Amino acid sequence: MQPGWLKEYFKPQDDGVGEHAVDDRGETPRCGDVSRRDFVTSGFVAGVAAGMAAGSVAGEVATAEAQTANPLATRWWPGPWGAQDQRGANNRMTPAKVMEAASLIKTGKVYQLGRVLEKGIPLFGERLGAHIVLPGTPTGGPFGKHNLYYHDELFVGEIGQIGSQFDGLGHIGMVAGDGKIRYYNGLPQDEVGSAYGLKKLGIEHLKPFFTRGILLDVLAVKGGDRLPIGYVITMNDVRATLQRQGTREPGEGDAVLFRTGHGKLWKKDNTEFNKGCPGPGATVGKWLAERKVAVVGGDTWPVEAVPGEDNDIPFACHAIWLTMNGIFINENLDLEELAADKAYEFAWSFNPVPIKGATGSPGNSVAIA
Repeated sequence: MQPGWLKEYFKPQDDGVGEHAVDDRGETPRCGDVSRRDFVTSGFVAGVAAGMAAGSVAGEVATAEAQTANPLATRWWPGPWGAQDQRGANNRMTPAKVMEAASLIKTGKVYQLGRVLEKGIPLFGERLGAHIVLPGTPTGGPFGKHNLYYHDELFVGEIGQIGSQFDGLGHIGMVAGDGKIRYYNGLPQDEVGSAYGLKKLGIEHLKPFFTRGILLDVLAVKGGDRLPIGYVITMNDVRATLQRQGTREPGEGDAVLFRTGHGKLWKKDNTEFNKGCPGPGATVGKWLAERKVAVVGGDTWPVEAVPGEDNDIPFACHAIWLTMNGIFINENLDLEELAADKAYEFAWSFNPVPIKGATGSPGNSVAIA
């Protein structure tokens, strides 16, 4: 999920103006436009937005009176794996789940779902994209009678939250009923955050994922080239997609991938790609949590709909999945080949790079049909 989007695409409005207010460009906002003021008037949303946009927040709010009740939850801990757990739904990668996933491999075809990490991909806010620098070419050599040479590279850029990324449990927190910013399993800000990496909930705690994966090709049901920006995928859409595909409902430990067609904009119209996106809203997000899935992925930058079902609760699915339920998010996937082959059920695998203290991981998730 990309915090810079808040600053770049939410239009400021003066307090006290009516619903037909003119924005700072002298235009009357359309009904589909998003007002930054609408998102940040409540203390809860201000806390979440500041945490996402600034990346540095106080562990507690100034006063309890300044906060409104969190509409998603005031307490969501301890998790099902105990108060000390830092792995969340990664615990659902059991031997039985691996064997179930392996049984889905029929043809042996492997689908690369991750996109190339390179210059020119959509970037958000102040995030630094990928830059590869060779410190000399060749970097070293020669060695031996065979005159061996080698190359090294320096990577410059953010690594866990750009490109086809995998959100870890330390990526998103929200204000709980006690006024503290808390993350998965109720861990407070002062136990999680650090300028030099997460003290808890870092991506290094995760084991590899190998599980049943399902593609929900909602675009095939709704029709068109891509779903409109802001379209909220409903439970009716999900049920219609499952029925059309003949796919069994998501189960415990599964990875569920949403195809919306939005990924077709990747590197072709980055501005449009970043403006918002279709995806599931909080209703579907809660249903998936009830199904106890392990991962939710998609071909958009936050996987969920933006602005979503409720303008006052931005990125609700991020909070529902990561913070409240320990469910991981795999963003910016390329699902076109899977959809073209009508490969709706498969073994899905991802190995998070064990970077100590990281909020997420780069990588190339794969589907094996």
